[in-house]
Amino acid sequence: MTLEMSYIRVCFAYLITIFLLLACCIGYCRPEPPSDMLPKRELRGAWIATVVNIDWPSASGLGSEKQKQELIQHLDNHQRAGINAIMLQIRPAADALYAKSKEPWSRFLSGTPGKQPAPFYDPLEFAIEEAHKRGMELHAWINPYRATFDLITANTTSDHITRRKPNWFFVYGGKKLFNPGIPEVREYIIGVVMDVVRNYDIDGIHFDDYFYPYPESGKQIPDTETFRQYPNGFKNIADWRRNNVNLLIQMVSDSVHSAKKYMKFGVSPFGIWDNKRDHPRGSASSGLSGYRQLYADALKWLEEGWVDYINPQIYFPFGNPAAPYEVLADWWSQHANGKHLYIGHAAYRADGNGAGWRDRSQIPNQVRYARQHAHAQGSIYYSAKHITNNVAGLRDSLQYNLYRYKSLPPTMPWLDSIAPEPPFGLLAQVAKNGTSVILHWQPGAPAADAEELYGYVVYRFNAGEPLDLNNPQNIMHITYDRTQFQYTDNMARKNGHYRYVVTAIDRLKNESLPSNVRELYIE
Repeated sequence: MTLEMSYIRVCFAYLITIFLLLACCIGYCRPEPPSDMLPKRELRGAWIATVVNIDWPSASGLGSEKQKQELIQHLDNHQRAGINAIMLQIRPAADALYAKSKEPWSRFLSGTPGKQPAPFYDPLEFAIEEAHKRGMELHAWINPYRATFDLITANTTSDHITRRKPNWFFVYGGKKLFNPGIPEVREYIIGVVMDVVRNYDIDGIHFDDYFYPYPESGKQIPDTETFRQYPNGFKNIADWRRNNVNLLIQMVSDSVHSAKKYMKFGVSPFGIWDNKRDHPRGSASSGLSGYRQLYADALKWLEEGWVDYINPQIYFPFGNPAAPYEVLADWWSQHANGKHLYIGHAAYRADGNGAGWRDRSQIPNQVRYARQHAHAQGSIYYSAKHITNNVAGLRDSLQYNLYRYKSLPPTMPWLDSIAPEPPFGLLAQVAKNGTSVILHWQPGAPAADAEELYGYVVYRFNAGEPLDLNNPQNIMHITYDRTQFQYTDNMARKNGHYRYVVTAIDRLKNESLPSNVRELYIE
């Protein structure tokens, strides 16, 4: 065979490979996905609560090494369960579980307010590194308005903000709360949020449902004087309170996205926005209203585009008389306004306490129901220990059924829609043990928007299978390490005939076209 003929055949084989890859990307060799195929793109999250040591650390003052071990145990269990996002509570009450803060160290970490971990480490930096190692996003969960968890003076430091600025707070329900109607309060909270955004490699900022306090019978919120002082053109105090929260949400959104364009901002409101009996746009429910009692107008946040995702806490079973899960899931999916909807599930109720929760399939069926909605793009579970401890077999349901294949978080094209360039030069060889397959590749050219690569996805197909990148069953590995150009497939078998491709992902998980194909037969 002449050198020219060899060259022509190599070129022809290369062109055939390119044709097959392009065909797969535009669907020619992509069959219709089966109705029961698991989603490749889905946010699968868990809240790790630190307030009063709900999840982590299991007790205050454990010591740094024990704290690290406990957090790693949570992350390992969640990784096995298929979780790909962690919402870590880093500011439960105007305090900090992170070092680069102007607020004092949390007593829920060390046992003493203001006392740093011993030996010293930064819990947030540690959590980010460990989560990213496991292919998980880390969202910093911040309680914006809760300033103390009780009224015990010894539980705050002498320089705590409640002591330095006592006129910024009101007391309600046995706690001190920031007064949202004071402009300086909003500026202060923005400063707290932005310290985290600028100083840590987090993936998102996350607020929960604690805005104005949950109502207590016969008790009024003591903010009428603030309303008189800062009316902002409002004559109705309820509308004024909602506007105060709206102003904070808008300011956080603008600030976060200006600082880091890839940063996600999401809120987890109460499961009912408002009831139809009180508002024509409300849901067919009759429970507490986030709009009316907590002054949280989540519908406006979605319509204004201030949040990237909404995560309503639908902590109710199917058929609940006041708040049926199916009614609320339907309502939120109809009002997502193009942003992501992640359903908040009550893992803490999976132990069977209460009507409807004795059915161990309640939460798995809720996940399946949500997946029927095109606008519902994931689930988040409260709280972490109920997954770690496999309460009612929930972790098993996730690990072996609902989340048995890996997934990528859904993309957010309003933040970034430009995919990276594909890797190239993929090589595959059988390892010395005779079965494992070692893959090597090279990073692609810079993306069109010059954004750095963030990681890679490795796919494996059996010979004869279409190169269907939409089927998560084909995902072998997801890494958030842009410097990792090698992967060892230890799941290969003797007489296996495999094809491999690798794609690149950016920070917002936009995915490139596939690399060249490498085919390998293991004798």
